[in-house]
Amino acid sequence: MERNQIQRNCFANTAPYWLTQKGSLGTYYVEDQNMIGKPESDRNLKVFFTINILGNPFTFEKNVVYKYNSPENGETYRPLEIVPPLTVNVKEAVYVFATNKPKEVSVQVHAWAKDQQGSVVLPMPKGWTVTPDKFDFSFKEKGENKSFVFTVTPTSTPEEIDVTPIIHANDKTYTDAMINIQYDHIPYQTVLMKAEAKFSRLNIQTAAHRVAYVAGAGDEIPTSLRQIGCTVEIIKPEDISEEKLSTFQTLILGVRAYNTEENLKYKQAMIFDFVKKGGTVVVQYNVSNGLVTKELAPYPLTLSRNRVTVEEAEMRFLAPDHAVVNTPNKLTSKDFEGWVQERGLYFPSEWDKAFVPIFSCNDPGETPLDGSLLVAQYGEGYYIYTGLSFFRELPAGVSGAYRLFANLISLGHDSKP
Repeated sequence: MERNQIQRNCFANTAPYWLTQKGSLGTYYVEDQNMIGKPESDRNLKVFFTINILGNPFTFEKNVVYKYNSPENGETYRPLEIVPPLTVNVKEAVYVFATNKPKEVSVQVHAWAKDQQGSVVLPMPKGWTVTPDKFDFSFKEKGENKSFVFTVTPTSTPEEIDVTPIIHANDKTYTDAMINIQYDHIPYQTVLMKAEAKFSRLNIQTAAHRVAYVAGAGDEIPTSLRQIGCTVEIIKPEDISEEKLSTFQTLILGVRAYNTEENLKYKQAMIFDFVKKGGTVVVQYNVSNGLVTKELAPYPLTLSRNRVTVEEAEMRFLAPDHAVVNTPNKLTSKDFEGWVQERGLYFPSEWDKAFVPIFSCNDPGETPLDGSLLVAQYGEGYYIYTGLSFFRELPAGVSGAYRLFANLISLGHDSKP
C-alpha cells in the first residue's frame, strides 16, 4: 500500500475484514478480494522511520500498538484499535412475542470519545409500534454508557423482522455494535458489526406453564421458553425429589445432561415416577459415550452418532395424527423452514416399540433416519427423546422450532395454568 493511501485510510475503523459486512449462509462476504487468505486485517496506522547510513536512506515502517501493564502477564502489547465515537447494541439477540402484549427492549449506547451528545431511535416497520420515539443522551467522558428501554408492541399477525437501533449524533448516524475477542492463542480483535435483533411475532400456544429445567452442557432454552410465557425454574440434579417435581408440569433435560451430571443416575426412578403420574419429560440429545446411566428412558433406547447436517433437509411426518404435531399448535412443513446449522444430531438408532417415531429425515443421498423425535406414553404421562437441535434453533428465533417445542412440553396437559 502506498504511503499516501495509508495516510488517507489511517483513521478508518478497525475490524476483521471478513466480518465488516453481513455474509450469507456459511460464507463470509469480503469486498476486497485481495484480502482473502490474510490471517487478519491490515493495520493502517503506521509510523515510518528513515535511517541514513553512509549517505544511503533506509525507510521502514512499524504498526502503532497499544502497551499496557497486565496484572497477569506484565508488559503487554496489543494492536491499536480505531473505533467509532459511539456504538450501540440491543440487550437480547431475539425477542419473541407470543401475544399482542408489548415487551421492553433494552438498547445500550456506549461512548468511545468524550463530549458526545445525540439521540437513539429504534425504527419499526408498519404494524409495529415503539415508545418513546427516541431517547436523548449526553456523555462527558470516554467510556460512559447508558441503557435506554423502549416499549415495543408487535403486529397482530405472525411476522419476523430484523431491527437495528440508530444513533444520531454530530450530524452522523451510527449503527454498529462492538465486540472484543481476546484469547491467548489468537490476536486481539475488535469486531464492529451492525447492531441487530430479531423480533418474532409468533402464532403459538402452550399448555405447559410450570417447567423445570436441568442444565446440561449449556444452552439458552430456559430464556427462550420464558419469552413465550412459561415459568421456568432451573434445578440441580441433586435437588430433584418427588415433592419438588410434583410442582411442575414438565421436566426438561438440557443437552448432554446425562453425560455431564453424575447425580442424574440416582434420580432416574423419581423422574420415571414423575412421568408415570402424568408429567412430561423432554430429554435433549446425549452422546452414547460416557452416559452416567444405561437406563436413559423407561423403555429400551440405544443412542448413535446419526445426524442430519443439512438444515433444509426434508422433514417427513411419520405420525401426522399424533398429538405432538397437532396440539396446541398444528404443525406443517412450513415450520421447518429457516432452521439454522443442522436438523439435529446423535439420533437414537434403536428403540422399544412403545416409542412412536414422529419424523423421518436424512442428508442428501443418505439413508432415512427416523429417530430425531421419539415419544412414548408411560403410565399417565409422556417421555420424549429428541436429537433435534432446539438448543440452536430457539436462541436463533426460529418460529417453527418454537411451535414444535411448545407442543413437546405441552403434551398431556390442558391449557389451564
